[in-house]
Amino acid sequence: MIAKTFFGLEEILAKELTQLGAQRVEMGTRMVSFYGDKGFMYKANLALRTALKILKPIKQFKVTDERSLYTGIQSVDWSTFINENQTFVVDVTMYSDVFNNSQFVALKAKDAVVDQFREKTGKRPSIDKDFPDLKINIHIDRETCSIALDSSGESLHQRGYRSATNIAPINEVLAAGILLLSGWDGKGDFMDPMCGSGTILIEAAMIACNIPANVNRKEFAFERWNDWDNDLFDKVLDSLLNKTREYHYKMVGYDKAPSAVLKAKDNVENANLSEYIRIYNDNFFDSEKTSEGPLHMVFNPPYGERLDINLERFYREIGDTLKKKYPNTNAWFITGNLEALKFVGLKPSRKIKLFNGKLESRLVKYEMYAGSKRTKFQQNDN
Repeated sequence: MIAKTFFGLEEILAKELTQLGAQRVEMGTRMVSFYGDKGFMYKANLALRTALKILKPIKQFKVTDERSLYTGIQSVDWSTFINENQTFVVDVTMYSDVFNNSQFVALKAKDAVVDQFREKTGKRPSIDKDFPDLKINIHIDRETCSIALDSSGESLHQRGYRSATNIAPINEVLAAGILLLSGWDGKGDFMDPMCGSGTILIEAAMIACNIPANVNRKEFAFERWNDWDNDLFDKVLDSLLNKTREYHYKMVGYDKAPSAVLKAKDNVENANLSEYIRIYNDNFFDSEKTSEGPLHMVFNPPYGERLDINLERFYREIGDTLKKKYPNTNAWFITGNLEALKFVGLKPSRKIKLFNGKLESRLVKYEMYAGSKRTKFQQNDN
């Protein structure tokens, strides 16, 4: 199978797959391939935090023109997967000199499937773009065409808990990836000082409590497949839910917009996490650290893309607030404005290249010590 992800999260996804029990895990670009049985496919869709889709490859062949595309797709016995009364849709991604129009490829593929049924039964399955019984994924890389079945359906970032969003919400898979890259394991206090609609907080709580990422989803594509096994699915889900755990620290979010706070609280409630997360209508720049122990902070500040702010002043205030008011804190944030990082006035101890949508971004880490850095190193020497 193939798990698709965002650039920069491949290693985290490979680690997740290995921990879940996948076999022969191999990283690629924006994807990780692995082996597993049907139960593991259900498990991967339910539990993986950094996967966007789980694809099940069924055929690979060489493609040099539209004829070879058509015959290659016809060489699959499609009656194994659907019958003439069911529906399907074709999704195409390609990097090819042979074809330059993905819609043309999708149309040819549809013809190949439909013609096969017409010849055998005189009837044909129809196309349904919204709720197909089968989602066929075609990937053309130069002269190699791979056909896979999409077991997820809607992208796995659509967790099912987010009913309300803000102007620039962060994608759930990206939020989970950032948290895992930051080393968040649920063993300490957590804070998102600019929480927006609450996505980072919810993903952080789900990691802390080991709750399967997609437990709130309404459905997966594999539930419409001919070999759907409801009992097996329930068994897999029960075994994942038996591994959840309690979180015994403080998890808080701040946002200065009252509308964001209301949305965040709604989403937290939808995710059944209200007992773990507290959200306050506060401005981070007026706040200070209230707890004694170490604090893990992760946030997604505005980049100036969709929100009109004075970036220089804003990012300087981030640095000042961290420096003066948040000792003993590991602060991580992602920004798509690489210029703005210069105004923070602190030296990041880590920088990781990611993309937020199409925007090249950096995930940065600032370590705020309790007392000065020098004393910390002197203590370590003794």
